[in-house]
Amino acid sequence: MNAEEWGRAIERLDYAFQPIVSIYWGVCLGYEALLRGWEAAGFASIQDVFDAAFAGQNLFHVELALREKAVRKFTEIRHHRKTKLFFNIDNRVLLMPDYSTGSTAEILGRFGLSPDTIAFDLSEKHDLGTYAAITGRSLASYRKQAYKIAIDDFRTGYSGLQLLYSSEPDFIKIDRFFIAGMEADSKKRLFVGKVLNLAHTLGIMVIAEGVETESEYACCKDIGCDYIQGFLVQRPTTDVGELVERYEHVSRLNARDRRDKSLDHVLLSQEMEYLEPIHLHTPDKGYLTDMATVFDSFRMYKSYSFFPVTNGNDAPIRIIKESDIKEYVYSKYGKDLLLNKAAGKTLLDFVVKCPMADVNTRIENVIECFAIDGSAEGVLLTENGRYAGFLSAKSLLRVVNEKNITVARDQNPLTRLPGNTVVGEFPERALADRFAAHVIAHLDIDHFKAFNDVYGFRQGDRAILLFADILKEAASRNGCFVGHIGGDDFFIGARVNDSDILEALLWIRGVVDKFSYDVLSLYDQEDRRRGFITSVDRDGHARDFPLLSASAAVLHIPDAVRSCTTEQVGAMIARLKMNAKSTPDRIAVATLGAQVSSSLPGWPSFIRPQEMNSATG
Repeated sequence: MNAEEWGRAIERLDYAFQPIVSIYWGVCLGYEALLRGWEAAGFASIQDVFDAAFAGQNLFHVELALREKAVRKFTEIRHHRKTKLFFNIDNRVLLMPDYSTGSTAEILGRFGLSPDTIAFDLSEKHDLGTYAAITGRSLASYRKQAYKIAIDDFRTGYSGLQLLYSSEPDFIKIDRFFIAGMEADSKKRLFVGKVLNLAHTLGIMVIAEGVETESEYACCKDIGCDYIQGFLVQRPTTDVGELVERYEHVSRLNARDRRDKSLDHVLLSQEMEYLEPIHLHTPDKGYLTDMATVFDSFRMYKSYSFFPVTNGNDAPIRIIKESDIKEYVYSKYGKDLLLNKAAGKTLLDFVVKCPMADVNTRIENVIECFAIDGSAEGVLLTENGRYAGFLSAKSLLRVVNEKNITVARDQNPLTRLPGNTVVGEFPERALADRFAAHVIAHLDIDHFKAFNDVYGFRQGDRAILLFADILKEAASRNGCFVGHIGGDDFFIGARVNDSDILEALLWIRGVVDKFSYDVLSLYDQEDRRRGFITSVDRDGHARDFPLLSASAAVLHIPDAVRSCTTEQVGAMIARLKMNAKSTPDRIAVATLGAQVSSSLPGWPSFIRPQEMNSATG
């Protein structure tokens, strides 16, 4: 295609925009520009457009024209100055004979936009091989001009972790492959979790691509993603009038999912310190902040050894350390050199990465993020995508200490398992969680009083500790919550998929069976041979009691049933406990809001469903 033919084709091409929003608040970070109209322009696909341009060595010219087209349409969005434009670039453009730098800045200047408005999406699709050094120099130039860098469709392409290492991106976009069905795939959750930890340690924010369902949203939020993009938020649209600054339904999803209403957010908010940031650009004309302003800031706040650096939307990008500019400050001509704009040194030459996390992040994840980077000053905290404060190493220690004290207050002193307060909160969170099913179980050690009377309280404590250890082992294998209600009463809570209910019942039954076998070691040989002990009952009469065993009252809470109260759940558990003790299998199961026998067909034969009235009826 010649230049005239490409001109006609570009006229037919259009851009759709898809929002990228805060996973907690639904506030728009930016919009990804997605090419549309390639069929009308005579191409088989989006990729075909760029392959044809590359083959004819027109890629640089075509991409610049498309870049200007996307920027022009982006400025038609009412609130565009509060957001970013994510624009995909084909790295093969660097190999074009007419390639040069500075063209994007010229385009942005014509529309009154600063460079940090643009986030260049890098793809792993094309490996430049021996030309990788060119890519590195170009990325360094982009960073120096304050453009944002995002790795698009991050998975296991040609470059993988090498691209992450060399590009020093501001964002990583997790590919839809890992997001789809992640809530039911432990390997996907493990992979994404590791990428998240690495990214946050490097001060990189994470965007989950292709989020389509509420359960995928909940899993992304659970695992710590910062932003989401996908049909759940909004489908790509060519009508910019349909784009909004805040997606309220995402905010409502966050409010409705109350599982994270914990101590962590409160502690992080209380301990963080607001350090006055240095803005990357001057607020009046948008010029890159000069070094004189940086010196003034350190002179004004003499106790600061560093400053957070934020962009035009108050989002933290990096920090600048006093130690990194001391070499210039204390040398004979160093300070004058920095103040001389012709010398070429700018604020961006001195900023460095710092671990970042949202204030809603779990404390354990914040600690891990900080601990991996041994040189980190602390952690930059964001809220609603904007700079909220800084958490120093000392503050982190106080946060951990306060949480440990709070947890210890509720722990059972014997088993060190969470006690009544935390146990009592689980059913409430399960009923509020609209994204998954839950299983809760109350477990008793049966005939414990008789055993304790005959063998003494020390041996009774050993029986309780034995049961607690079996529960802890099951919890670590199956990712569930276990607690000690008190005495010989224990609790299991698990968040599961409806399809995994049978598996959950099997391992709960395994806990019951294992205790009944292992506890025999606490009896003397004669009592084990007889199979019972003789003790006094609650009425003062001597009688024979069976050896210790466990019973379980198990309640399945489907993700579609949420009209019950915790009081109704408690009443149903009480009835199940009575039934469990009277059945040979020592386990009774019911589904909230349905008859067990009709709601979960095909249970193993050793689990005899108890005919229970509906808790909602």
